[in-house]
Amino acid sequence: MTAGKLGSVIFILSVLIVFPAAAQKTKAQLQKEKQQSLEKIKETEKILAETGAQKESSIGELVALNQRILQQEALIKSIQSEISLLDYDITENNQIINSLESDLNKLKEEYATMLFAAQKASGKVDKLTFLFSAYSFDQLLMRLKYMEQYGRARQDQAVAIKKVQRILQEQVRVTELKRTEKNSLLNDELKENKQLGDLKQKQRSLVRNLEKQEKQLRRDLEATRKAVAELDNLIAKIIKEELERAAREAREREKRNTNKAAADAAGALSSSFEENRTKFPWPVSGFVSQKFGRQQHPVLKGIVIQNDGVNIQTKQGEGVRSIFNGEVSAVAFTPGIGNTVIVKHGDYFTVYTGLKEIAVKKGQRVTTNQELGKVLSNTEGISELRFQIRKNFDALDPQEWLRN
Repeated sequence: MTAGKLGSVIFILSVLIVFPAAAQKTKAQLQKEKQQSLEKIKETEKILAETGAQKESSIGELVALNQRILQQEALIKSIQSEISLLDYDITENNQIINSLESDLNKLKEEYATMLFAAQKASGKVDKLTFLFSAYSFDQLLMRLKYMEQYGRARQDQAVAIKKVQRILQEQVRVTELKRTEKNSLLNDELKENKQLGDLKQKQRSLVRNLEKQEKQLRRDLEATRKAVAELDNLIAKIIKEELERAAREAREREKRNTNKAAADAAGALSSSFEENRTKFPWPVSGFVSQKFGRQQHPVLKGIVIQNDGVNIQTKQGEGVRSIFNGEVSAVAFTPGIGNTVIVKHGDYFTVYTGLKEIAVKKGQRVTTNQELGKVLSNTEGISELRFQIRKNFDALDPQEWLRN
């Protein structure tokens, strides 16, 4: 086998070894994303079923359905990414197969030429004549060495042909498996696209039904706004009281020059809270049904909603947990939106609203992931937590602090 051919086979073998390892990692990541999408879909399906069971056509049902559609689209995108990866693999494999077939043909041609030459000089008389016709002893030795090398080359050529044939057969087998996998994914994509179409049809029907209830939706929105305004006043009052209390304690410590450790602990807690930004666990499972800040109402045109936190729609009876160590500043009830627990973390406060059962009391110290109570389900079957993070009076976007 020539040096060029040997180099070609080595290159092909290196591609076969390196490429699947890199591709396999990407495939594993895509399959993980797809599994996560399926788990989220399963959870949202349960929430959707609970909201639809209590009352037909509600805002909560529409929000859950919108989330379900986003998850379906994410699932389809994952499947399409897997198909694209397989297309890339199949294209690469076909290129390798073409290269292998070309090398194999050339190897066979070279081997046939060598066999023909060998047959012409196969007789013992011809070989002896070739050897003893040498002009010198050195030339005789050179011709003997040439004949040995020529024999080994023929053997190497035969081995190389068999080696390339084995690699080619394996590559063809792998490519066929990938084609089968791609066909299976294409069938999955068709099925999931049909389901997406059904979900969007249901979404359009639900929006039409809700638009017919505009007057009731406006009354519900006004009632919620009043309840939220009452809650905001309550939060502001509690934070003000906490700040005033902290200021009094600081003045007393300064006068007595004592209990400096308490001030240091409060500062350390604030710093620790800041350091854990983007790492906090979610206070409840589910999905964000209303984001932070100003946003359009999901049905009522021209109506803008202001949210100082995020609303998280979850399953009925789900436990609500503290996102960090702290002290319960207040436990209060607001008509229309349920119980609220406010936890102080140094200069920061977390607010959990929409609880039906409370598991803590004012002044109690709590730890990360400790259950504060159970989420409330309203008359429409919607289980939703209103969650806020504040630095003193300033409302912060919780999604910039919670774990992605």
